[in-house]
Amino acid sequence: MRLWVIFLLPLLCLPARVRSEDYSDVTVIVRGSETIASTSDDFVCATIDWWPPEKCNYDQCPWGRASILNLDLTNPLLAKAIQAFSPLRIRVGGSLQDQVLYGTPNLGSPCDPFTKVSGGLFGFSQGCITLERWDAINDLFLNTGAVVTFGLNALQGRQQLSKGVWGGPWNSSNARDFMEYTVSMNYPIDSWEFGNELSGSGIGASVGAEQYGKDLVELQTIINELYGDSRKPLVVAPGGFYDQKWFGDLLEVSGPNVLNAMTHHIYNLGAGNDPQVPNRILNPQYLSRTSDTFRSLQLTIQRHGPWSAPWVGEAGGAYNSGSRLVSNTFLNSFWYLDQLGQSSKYDTKVYCRQTLIGGNYGLLDTETFVPNPDYYSALLWHRLMGTGVLSTDISGSSYLRTYVHCGKQKGGIALLLLNLHQSMGFMISVRNDLNVNLAEGQGIIRDNVFVHGLKRTVSWVGSKASDGYSKREEYHLSAKDGNPYARTMLLNGVPLELTEDGDIPPLYPVEVSVNSPIYVAPLTIAFVVFPDFEAVCSR
Repeated sequence: MRLWVIFLLPLLCLPARVRSEDYSDVTVIVRGSETIASTSDDFVCATIDWWPPEKCNYDQCPWGRASILNLDLTNPLLAKAIQAFSPLRIRVGGSLQDQVLYGTPNLGSPCDPFTKVSGGLFGFSQGCITLERWDAINDLFLNTGAVVTFGLNALQGRQQLSKGVWGGPWNSSNARDFMEYTVSMNYPIDSWEFGNELSGSGIGASVGAEQYGKDLVELQTIINELYGDSRKPLVVAPGGFYDQKWFGDLLEVSGPNVLNAMTHHIYNLGAGNDPQVPNRILNPQYLSRTSDTFRSLQLTIQRHGPWSAPWVGEAGGAYNSGSRLVSNTFLNSFWYLDQLGQSSKYDTKVYCRQTLIGGNYGLLDTETFVPNPDYYSALLWHRLMGTGVLSTDISGSSYLRTYVHCGKQKGGIALLLLNLHQSMGFMISVRNDLNVNLAEGQGIIRDNVFVHGLKRTVSWVGSKASDGYSKREEYHLSAKDGNPYARTMLLNGVPLELTEDGDIPPLYPVEVSVNSPIYVAPLTIAFVVFPDFEAVCSR
């Protein structure tokens, strides 16, 4: 209880805008005349990590049996949670990835798991995955329709030149044997990722961009040879924290059509035991800082390697296994959904959440496999938000965050609204950019990244706002008992809990007259679908 109070006090002390009423009127103008970016169909992604039970931070060991090597692959909740996305992209990888050996016949040493050792990278020895375990993992992936990104060991064969700095060429022999076995079993790997957090100054270890680029060329050659005329998996790298020069050099050295996606990691909330984590989640200025990273990576790719695409390969909010009192609660969905919205505006194709299960930031509880609130946030995004990204102009408080995509299932548009304010609700009117009088636009804050003139020349856009379909669909998310640290999320006032049969519950909207304002209560989230909203995506 004492720790809970420590986290709650800074949250209650967040600066609140002085208000004279319980709600504020807001106008959101959706620029339906063009998309500004696009995501992939499997934008929402979750990771499965290598950390063994002995991985501990802040006097707690929150990983349990959630590792690739010991996860209970037969737990029915695990399969149901993955299947509900139909499909879910899963990224297999993490900090110990560059210490993984593959138990192929040519390994030449025992295939043993990780053990704690002094002096080892991250405090652990090398570990090995047997082919039998790899078979079992792929049974799960095949049975659930998962889209798989697998992270390869990129340190194999290198030598440590100085503290944290590794050099020499990559020894690809063990990885090649593992990939060859994977191809022979027809396991459908969507993409092979090369290395984990070795970019720039690295986390624990680093490799120079020039050598890394040469090794990527070798990896692409191996893929071409092993897959022949079949569909070839993507090559993605480096799975590390963004370093502008290092990332640019990597694209230059590897050259055209080698690196299909640049993966970078984000842990922008601080350490898992930092009492400021709740403040940062509800601070709009703080949340917006990561836009600089998304924008810079987008420009780096455009300048040095336009054949590539940006991915977030791993993001857990708070680092070192997440925050025990925040990462698995309703409050964290404000950070998570805002990240999905921000990154998508900069053409990010995939966003991998750390983790599907494991640590404090799992979408599923590590011990029970029961979904945490962020699981349902991810599922709603995946089902409602299409690949086309639109921009908005907005009047009102910065505590209201808005993101708009083409609708995924029913056409039109899907709008995500995040109310970060603790006491102010927002009454929101949504307009199409061609259906608003300029006089009504006073006080509108335009999306400062995508400022366009109003597109008044395209007559088919905005000729009507949404009047062909009389209803819109609303999905309001709130915390049980109004407690932002609740482990249970409410959808339109109904707790999201597994059914009696242990199934993922249905996610039903409420239907509302399309012309009425949208009310978003304090510290709540809403997805709103306008099936008949005229936008470029529904032409």
